[in-house]
Amino acid sequence: MAAEAKRRSPLWARICVGVGAVVLLAGGGTLVAGQALVAKYTDAITDESLLAPIAGKPAEAAAPPEPESDIDGAVNILLVGIDPRDDHTAPLADSIVIAHIPADRHSAYLFSIPRDLRVDIPAFEPSGTGADRTKINAAMAYGSRLGDNKYSAAQGFQLLAATVGNVTGIKKFDAGAIVNFGGFKKIVEAMGGVEMVIDMDVKSEHLGPDGKTRERIYRCRNDHTSSSCAHPYTGPQKQYKKSDKPVRLQAWEALDYVRQRYGDDMTDYDRQRHQQQFIKAMAKQAMSRDVVTDPKKLLAVMDAAGGSLTFDGRGHSILDWAVEMKDLNVDDMVTVKLPGEGVYDGGYLGERFQDGVDDFFRAVAENRVPAFLMDHPTFINETN
Repeated sequence: MAAEAKRRSPLWARICVGVGAVVLLAGGGTLVAGQALVAKYTDAITDESLLAPIAGKPAEAAAPPEPESDIDGAVNILLVGIDPRDDHTAPLADSIVIAHIPADRHSAYLFSIPRDLRVDIPAFEPSGTGADRTKINAAMAYGSRLGDNKYSAAQGFQLLAATVGNVTGIKKFDAGAIVNFGGFKKIVEAMGGVEMVIDMDVKSEHLGPDGKTRERIYRCRNDHTSSSCAHPYTGPQKQYKKSDKPVRLQAWEALDYVRQRYGDDMTDYDRQRHQQQFIKAMAKQAMSRDVVTDPKKLLAVMDAAGGSLTFDGRGHSILDWAVEMKDLNVDDMVTVKLPGEGVYDGGYLGERFQDGVDDFFRAVAENRVPAFLMDHPTFINETN
């Protein structure tokens, strides 16, 4: 089997292992140095409060994490993308992706929860918020409130995980991660871009052909409530043309492309698919010879990751997960589409799932996703 076809482990775990290997080789086999560097980056991105039991107290005083869980069987990992401005702005869950990995570790299945999915968000004592029925991306913002105009994405993750669990039937995620999109851009830059198939023509809502923010319509600058200002930009747009083969995107292009959801015949479900494809492409690029054999580039990727990712493995370190997932092939990742539709009552209220999605969630809970997809092939994204 060719080197590029070897089995791979998850993105963040593989990067840590790769950094350790590079240091060992460069340092003449100094095991302690290799372990120390891996530990440095492991500590930088680890926060065991993401999946801590919800307690009736602030996140910093919450109960300690649960004992280590068994990761030998099927696992479910919750990945949440946010775009926070600062600690004084509530984080919104811009992207919610679940990775389901069966017990045999031969494949992984990525599926997204629409950010506009209309759900019941439970009351959350740590943030002092009551129950509400609204779009699911608000759950993280509700749960993140610390008071004094301060917010904690880690605390918000707890409420979002509980809300997603109620929707999917997954009562306990085996691992979780927060991805800061601003920092993620630096990872792609450190890797020299990413290759993706552009599966449809897409026009950027926000950026021009040169990557600069498009000019805002003057009347919309101080009027954010007017329906006429829903799309407050004007001027030339960056365009991504449909391609049959992977094309290399610069970091700003990749992040811009996967965040678009407006345009001719385009919906938020297209954006979900593109984000899943981006995760797969990122993982593949991180495992490429171009990255793992270049110590300078690998260390730059790790430095960027340290400011972009927050990970909770429920008592298992990133290296533990790397060993457990060593037989997983990035090329075997399958992206799943969950059919949905808009909810309207005097205006747009959000999204809801169509018939059949609950059956998929039961398949996830019972570890029989491959069989379900064989019987329901329309749930598989055409471009994987």
